[in-house]
Amino acid sequence: MSEQFSAPAGSIYQAYSANTYLFGGNAPYVEDMYENYLANPGSVPDNWRDYFDALQHVPAADGSQARDVPHLPVVNAFAERAKQGQTKVVVASADSELGRKRTAVQQLIAAYRNVGARWADLDPLKRTERPAIPELEPAFYGFSDADQETVFNTSNTFFGKDTMSLRELLNALRETYCGTIGAEYMYITDQNQKRWWQQKLETIRSKPNLGADQKRRVLDRLTAAEGLERFLHTKYVGQKRFSLEGGESFIASMDTLIQEAGLRGIQEIVIGMAHRGRLNVLVNSLGKMPKDLFAEFDHTAPEDLPSGDVKYHQGFSSDVSTAGGPVHLSLAFNPSHLEIVNPVVEGSVRARMDRRSDEHGKQVLPVLVHGDAAFAGQGVIMETLALSETRGYFTGGTVHIVINNQIGFTTSDPRDSRSTLYCTDVVKMIESPVLHVNGDDPEAVTLATKLALDFRMEFERDVVVDIICFRKLGHNEQDTPSLTQPLMYKKIAAHPGTRKLYADKLATQGFGESLGDDMVKAYRAAMDAGTHTVDPVLTNFQSKYAVDWSPFLGKKWTDACDTAIPLAEWKRLAEKVTTIPANITPHMLVKKVYDDRAAMGRGDINVDWGMGETMAYASLVASGYPVRLSGEDSGRGTFSHRHSVIHDQSREKWDVGTYTPLQNVAENQAPFVVIDSILSEEAVLGFEYGYASNDPNTLVIWEAQFGDFTNGAQVVIDQFIASGEVKWGRVNGLTLLLPHGYEGQGPEHSSARLERFMQLSADTNMQVCQPTTASQIFHLLRRQMVRNLRKPLVIMTPKSLLRAKDATSPLSEFIHGGFQTVIPEHGEDVVRKAEKVKRVVVCSGKVYYDLVKKRTEKAVDDVAIVRIEQLYPFPHKAFAAELKRYPNASDIVWCQDEPQNQGAWFFVQHYIHENMIEGQRLGYSGRAASASPAVGYSHLHQEQQKALVDGAFGKLKGFVLSK
Repeated sequence: MSEQFSAPAGSIYQAYSANTYLFGGNAPYVEDMYENYLANPGSVPDNWRDYFDALQHVPAADGSQARDVPHLPVVNAFAERAKQGQTKVVVASADSELGRKRTAVQQLIAAYRNVGARWADLDPLKRTERPAIPELEPAFYGFSDADQETVFNTSNTFFGKDTMSLRELLNALRETYCGTIGAEYMYITDQNQKRWWQQKLETIRSKPNLGADQKRRVLDRLTAAEGLERFLHTKYVGQKRFSLEGGESFIASMDTLIQEAGLRGIQEIVIGMAHRGRLNVLVNSLGKMPKDLFAEFDHTAPEDLPSGDVKYHQGFSSDVSTAGGPVHLSLAFNPSHLEIVNPVVEGSVRARMDRRSDEHGKQVLPVLVHGDAAFAGQGVIMETLALSETRGYFTGGTVHIVINNQIGFTTSDPRDSRSTLYCTDVVKMIESPVLHVNGDDPEAVTLATKLALDFRMEFERDVVVDIICFRKLGHNEQDTPSLTQPLMYKKIAAHPGTRKLYADKLATQGFGESLGDDMVKAYRAAMDAGTHTVDPVLTNFQSKYAVDWSPFLGKKWTDACDTAIPLAEWKRLAEKVTTIPANITPHMLVKKVYDDRAAMGRGDINVDWGMGETMAYASLVASGYPVRLSGEDSGRGTFSHRHSVIHDQSREKWDVGTYTPLQNVAENQAPFVVIDSILSEEAVLGFEYGYASNDPNTLVIWEAQFGDFTNGAQVVIDQFIASGEVKWGRVNGLTLLLPHGYEGQGPEHSSARLERFMQLSADTNMQVCQPTTASQIFHLLRRQMVRNLRKPLVIMTPKSLLRAKDATSPLSEFIHGGFQTVIPEHGEDVVRKAEKVKRVVVCSGKVYYDLVKKRTEKAVDDVAIVRIEQLYPFPHKAFAAELKRYPNASDIVWCQDEPQNQGAWFFVQHYIHENMIEGQRLGYSGRAASASPAVGYSHLHQEQQKALVDGAFGKLKGFVLSK
């Protein structure tokens, strides 16, 4: 037993002594109280304020001053006193009881702020009873009915009084945190943000205060939302539309968001959403003419795209008037893969921000609308959230709205739809606040939306409005949900509808019994006439920040362009990109790279891949074309070939001491941005696609760390990059750099899955290239911007060739010529003896150098080797001209590193056959078909590689086609 400890009267430990029961397991609560004290000393009870005031001047155990590190003295003092946990505290029992109740009141307040949402009235269907949460009951803290009128200090709240009776406080807490809005924000680390929410919610007790005109507008939006769905339901029976019925308050939320955003200076809103309610947003929020929507239902809409898409995937844009000025609205095109549009929207927003020099997102707002099941289940949600606070992907905070119909797509049992309490719990990873709101209280929905926007504008962070509603019809209009959810749909069948409930409420407030019916009739008349339902939509407004895509439309990939640069410009840029400031100490390996590049710039030695790529970027930014390059290791380059960012080896702080030469090539150059992204493929590639879709004048590049990492982003490739133009008419010039090459690195780091891109190639939708020299990558990257053609460019980039001497290029190839879709045979002997050639080996990529080496070793002079550098669109004219050089060639062999069922073989064989002459035979030399991209054993790789190269010169096997 330790010696007795008695806290001297008036000492700094008196408050501690009177409340020793708080420590140990309750220490976190005390620390939270101390956080409140730091933000507002008047927010804590008097005895604790005195304690904290005095403790501010006590040195911590390590000698530091409390005012410098305010947490340390508190934590250390608690720890020191905890060691004396068995001491006898001398204090009056009455004072101890009073102190205990005072502290219990603070615990009660904290409980409602923390978990009050779990008791909130959120479900319009009222299917479950409120859960038992003892922490929200006064009895949990030892209060009895006799304490109800006892007055306590509540100065740390925003209820408008410094003291309140327990009964009064309890009512205020329940009104604020357990009404039709349930707020979650106490997990936020930033004390200012927590206090902001407390102030906003508690001053009004989470109750909206709308004027008469505002209430009429809310009813009008509910009427529009319900009216469109019922009109479509009767006119187009059974057709899919993914009805919003049961979630009509969402349209009121969107209306509030748009109008309030205009008042706060937002000039553009980019919206991403899946199917539920999409047609309603198009008509009732963006102002799409109903007659145009009806034409799509009637299959009479103009079909001016090669493919087109269903109506609930379509995007739209418009300009609407708000009290703060015009706001441009863009609804992103979206496939059925639900949440994949999220990073695309964020990328589009970032491009618009950059165009406006809007660093904080004060003029452009991203809005993402989710379904409850998708928000909880789709991994791209987490990846996109993870981007939100990073420098390269910051968009000033996103307003997320969840249309939470409590059933997801097939299930209504949360045990099967997610593993979290709320569908929104994933956002807690970035400490985003969530406002859960009952969809049957449209006024509360508008309040939650307004508060969410205010928070986003104040703190530039993501925020979520979770509208808890229901789905009147099935997942689509051909579904019968009562087959699996009979109890839920009995309640839904009995529900009168949100519009009816609100109209009846307004009638009791003196708005007139006929108001609701009159609005229904007026909306039905507008539907019958096919006219606008959003007033006013601006038809002639043109923002100075709008992008003109007309120069890039109707162009052909064969259009010529000049990508060479003058010698003087080459040397000027080369000096700029190889000069390291004196105050930067590079790593010795990086210095060697830059010294070599300086020699390349002077023409002393051939130019390698890294220098060719660097000079492409330098020449573009010097000419006014911005470059944005992102990937998981893009600054250095996965294979350490780029070194676009030089890290000072003598620096002492992590956030200083770097130098980027490409940002310093000209006085008024365009931006060069290189980003080492988070470890994400799907979200980052989606982001860059979205960026490129809104900025045709920037070379936007995504680089995979290894080419096979596209596996993690295949949805973006399939549903946006490959098909966005034919489905939606969306022109996009995104470039992908995908390391590809069979060099014994096993099945996961050999293939960029070239065959997938070839399979997706049609309608001249993209360019698939495999350059093999430094000058080729230089001209190819420049061509992507200099030529007025914006198509996705997929580049199979090398690994071993990055430093291979054979892949270097002389200076002359950069100041003359351009990108060669087909590189003809260069061997003087072969060219001189073209008539002697009996076989033409056609290939693409690194295998070319293996073939040339083998031909030299075998002293073969009757075989020509032709490189295809652009696999799609296939360069028929150039390839045919090359074949004609060898009139006596009877055999054409396609040679590739990849297995037969992979790579380009299945796709180019038809192109080759088309250009063959009568009597020629086409064969294949490569790895046998395989379920895996490559073998994992080095010796087996070498055996296969030798066999496929030998086969290109050996007896023709397995004739595929003859002509």
